[in-house]
Amino acid sequence: MLRLLSILLFFSELMWIDAKAQNLNTPKLFQVEDALSIRLAYSFKEIVKSTSDSVYFPSVLYYSSDKQNWDSVKIGLRGRGKFRRENCFFIPIRIKIDKDDAKGTLFQGNRNLKLVLPCRNGSQYNDLLLKEYMCYQMYEPLTPYTFHTRLLNGSVTDLGGKQSKTYEVMAFFIEDDDAAAKRYDGKAVDTNLSPHQINDTSSLRFDFFEYMIANTDWSSSFQHNSKTIRIGKKFVPIAYDFDMAGFVNAPYAEYNPEFQIKSVRERLYRGYCRDENVAQFVRKDFIETMPSVFEVFTRYEPNFDAKEFTKMKKYIQDFFDILNDDKLFRNKILAGCRTE
Repeated sequence: MLRLLSILLFFSELMWIDAKAQNLNTPKLFQVEDALSIRLAYSFKEIVKSTSDSVYFPSVLYYSSDKQNWDSVKIGLRGRGKFRRENCFFIPIRIKIDKDDAKGTLFQGNRNLKLVLPCRNGSQYNDLLLKEYMCYQMYEPLTPYTFHTRLLNGSVTDLGGKQSKTYEVMAFFIEDDDAAAKRYDGKAVDTNLSPHQINDTSSLRFDFFEYMIANTDWSSSFQHNSKTIRIGKKFVPIAYDFDMAGFVNAPYAEYNPEFQIKSVRERLYRGYCRDENVAQFVRKDFIETMPSVFEVFTRYEPNFDAKEFTKMKKYIQDFFDILNDDKLFRNKILAGCRTE
């Protein structure tokens, strides 16, 4: 049995290598990590009031890699997200770009994008936005299945008032579901699946990561904040939407009152029970990948004051301390897994 498991895990690692190779086929927009500058104008009121998934408002997205030479592309946009629509000043945006308009531009190969904006205006919310973006960056070395993201320096103008008003914000793009699936020679799945239909190794990487950032705003059963991709006969999850995570620690963050935790900062393992040998395999891989996770902090250290930065690093180090301690790993993760 153990020999069979070792063989299966070996082939799982081969699929990891193959998935990473698929990531080499990256659209130009996501080939660099430097922040892209954008300018966007639309009516905030119009976007909030329209709840149709099929109605896109015409606009123009201006963009520049050096803040001197600007280019533009025609887009359609609409609002998305229920919670932020009701609780935030800026709401997330879905952008649609005609294939012919995208051709020859930085956006070629990305006909649909998600634009994540801070919940509200101000430096505090820009910091929270950057923390959420860092979650996507930390996720990348821990699993082969991720969404591409691109950090943005945004200038967003509200055209809905008597006078237009412009806000300077941090933001980021997220790759569309179908574009991500295509990179993996797979197809995005829109129907809910049983958690036990999902590949166990990929699920454990997903579950460990959500525990690492203390995110409980997701569901394997209902694929909430999780997109499933079918690759051959294999179903794999991709995590997204981390603003409710304890690592981000947003003042508006909420958690299910049925969870036996006292704050969003308190970690709760919500993964389903899997073969312990597979869990130990993923545990070992996470520990070995720890330096790559902390490289993300090195990139963004200048954006935070020293006290906050130290606090952020310690929070993630606490997770790896659990992985490195046999007793803590068993009590907090293995013993905490779900059976239904």
